[in-house]
Amino acid sequence: MSETVVTTRPATGRIRRERVIALIQSRLALAVLIALTLAAGSYFPNLLRVANLSNIVIAASFLGVIVLGQSFVLIMGGLDLSVGSMLALGTVVSAYTLPYGWVAALLCPVLVGAAIGTLDGTLIAKAKMAPFIVTLAALLGIHGIALSFAKQSMNLGDSGFFGVIANGEIAGVSNLIWILVAAYVIGALVLNHTRYGMALFAIGGNEEAARMMGIRVERIKIITYAVSGGLSGLAGALLASRLNSGLPTAGTGYELQSIAAAVVGGVLLTGGVGTLTGALSGVLLLGLIQNIINQIGTLSASYQQLASGAFLLVAVIIQSLLSHRRGGEI
Repeated sequence: MSETVVTTRPATGRIRRERVIALIQSRLALAVLIALTLAAGSYFPNLLRVANLSNIVIAASFLGVIVLGQSFVLIMGGLDLSVGSMLALGTVVSAYTLPYGWVAALLCPVLVGAAIGTLDGTLIAKAKMAPFIVTLAALLGIHGIALSFAKQSMNLGDSGFFGVIANGEIAGVSNLIWILVAAYVIGALVLNHTRYGMALFAIGGNEEAARMMGIRVERIKIITYAVSGGLSGLAGALLASRLNSGLPTAGTGYELQSIAAAVVGGVLLTGGVGTLTGALSGVLLLGLIQNIINQIGTLSASYQQLASGAFLLVAVIIQSLLSHRRGGEI
C-alpha cells in the first residue's frame, strides 16, 4: 500500500505542474496584454480612452480574422504563408463583384479564398508536398493574380450597404469588433467542442497516431487550409469595405504577423498546442505595441519594426522554454 503512495505522489505532482505550465502558456499573452495596457496607460493617458482602445481593436480586426484561420493550421501542425496575398486578392474580388450586390462582394472573396485553400490543402495532404513550399508558391501566385486584375487601388465609389459592414456600428460598437468577437466565439466552439477541433489537436500532436485512431487526416488538412483561405478572403472583403477600395498590394507582411500573433498567444509551431483566447490576445498585443509606438511619436518605421521583432523574439523564447519544461515534466 505504501509503495502505491510513493509512486503516485510524484506522478500527481508532475501532472499538476504540467497543468500549471500549460495554463501559463495559454494565458501569458493575455496577462502581458492587460499589464502592458495598464502600465502604458499611466504614461499615455490617451491610450486608455475608449475611442483609442476601440481603434486598436478595429485596426487589428483584419489581422485577427486571418490569425483565426492561421491558428487552426498551426495547431494542426501546418503553415499558411499565403494569407496576406489572399487578403489582397479578396479586396480586388470585392471590387469586381460589388456591382452584383453587397452579398456577392462579401461572399465571393470567401469562396475564392476557400477554393485556393482547398487546392493548397490537396497538394499538401494528397501530394505530400511541404506546407512551406506550397503556401509560399501560393503567396507569389495569388499576389500576381491580384496585380493582374488591378494594377493600382480600385475606388468602389458609392458602395452602399457594403461600406456599412465595416464602417457602421451596433449599440455604439464598431461592426468590425462585433464580427471579430463572433468569429472567435464560433472558432472556439468549433476548436474545443467538435470532432473536427479534436482532430486538429490530434494531428498536430502526432499525425500517425491520429491516423491510427481513425481520423481522416488528409480530409482534415484540406478542410483546414480551405478555412484559412476563406477567412483570409473575408478579411480582404472587410478591408475593402472599410477603405472603400480594392488594394492589390494590401496584406504585405501579414503572413508573418499572423504567425507571430499566434505564437505569442501560445500556439506552437510544432502543432498540437494552442488556444484561440491566446491567439486573439497575441493579435491585440501586437496592435497595442504599435499604438504605444505611435503614442511616443518619435520613432521611425524601422524602430517600430525593430521593437515588434524584439518583442516577438522574447515571446517565442518564453513560449519555447515553457514548452520544453512542460514536455520534460510529463
